[in-house]
Amino acid sequence: MLDTKTRDVIKATIPVLETHGEQITKRFYEMLFDAHPELLNIFNHSNQREGRQQTALANAVYAAAVHIDNLESILPAVKQISHKHRGLGIQPEHYPIVGQFLLRAIKDVLGDAATDEIIQAWADAYGAIASAFIGVEQEMYEEAGQQPGGWTDFRPFVVSRKVRESDVITSFYLTPKDGEAISSYRPGQYLTLKVSVPGQAYTQMRQYSLSDTPGKPYYRISVKREDARENAPAGLVSNYLHNDVQEGDTLLASAPSGDFMLVIDTERPVVFLSGGVGMTPLMSMVSTLLQRRPKHHVTYVHAALHGGVHAFKSTLEGLADEYENTSYYAVYERPSHEDKAYRHFAKEGFVDADWLRSIAPLDAEFYFCGPVSFMKAVYRILKGLGVDDAQIHYEFFGPQGSLA
Repeated sequence: MLDTKTRDVIKATIPVLETHGEQITKRFYEMLFDAHPELLNIFNHSNQREGRQQTALANAVYAAAVHIDNLESILPAVKQISHKHRGLGIQPEHYPIVGQFLLRAIKDVLGDAATDEIIQAWADAYGAIASAFIGVEQEMYEEAGQQPGGWTDFRPFVVSRKVRESDVITSFYLTPKDGEAISSYRPGQYLTLKVSVPGQAYTQMRQYSLSDTPGKPYYRISVKREDARENAPAGLVSNYLHNDVQEGDTLLASAPSGDFMLVIDTERPVVFLSGGVGMTPLMSMVSTLLQRRPKHHVTYVHAALHGGVHAFKSTLEGLADEYENTSYYAVYERPSHEDKAYRHFAKEGFVDADWLRSIAPLDAEFYFCGPVSFMKAVYRILKGLGVDDAQIHYEFFGPQGSLA
């Protein structure tokens, strides 16, 4: 429990964090990796390069300061981050190292403005927050290890099948190398892969949504090949998986994790909206929901550049044909002549409010995932249509961002 004086000092730093937060976190990572390069085996280098990790940490530090009088209110955010930490294998001994360099970065950026009193207050606050993370993550490790087929570290899996789903998405079916059982998962969760790419000094960690229904003797992940684009190089791990990993090869994975999970027992209709590879967690969700509740009212909308990059067409077609209360629509930004003849093609361009209102019930539970620009557009549409936040569920691929 933090005393009143400490909380007051933390609250007084809120304007500074609002202005200098990302500068502090950028400096933090520079200092951390310079002193502990072995931690580069854990952190996603792409998120570092694009600044997403620095922004996410700055937002987390700012939120902690804003809610310092009631740290319990940030517990949902702690749990969300802890899911990622458990998947990555973060351990209690990492927290003192992070705390040490976070305080150094605050001092380095703020200079004399970071008085001994401020540094001590943040040291106390960090200790309380780190303790919360460690406690939550310990429970998650125990849960992952104790459930049937579970494990707590990284486990070897054989690529039993490699299936091309579209021009840019390939599925990998992962079977445990030891032949033993594997733990189940909730639709929407992900696997963390630990990959050693030839020529790279450090291992690469990536988290990929599970795209099949749970309860099978394998896991399936479906990976988009990230090609080079303006201001961004080609995806290191996605291209390695697509080009080099073959059936029979072995990959290391931690147990399924994540807090983006389908609520199976809702009485509301359910609407799924996916953009690009954001369909991967939603494929697990929609298939599971209809298997367990075949009469449920379901609407699925997938947005893509064109039909060539639209994965799982046949699966969605089959669901719409089999279940009478299920509707499926394809929205293509730049459809070909062939795309326009596709029987589920519904709209050229983008999802918009008037069209969504015409095909989906607004009293539904809405699940969506995709590129950040797509997610921001969907969130803006839903709020404009008066959909309550309690009905809105989404997942960021990578560090948590903001859709507001």
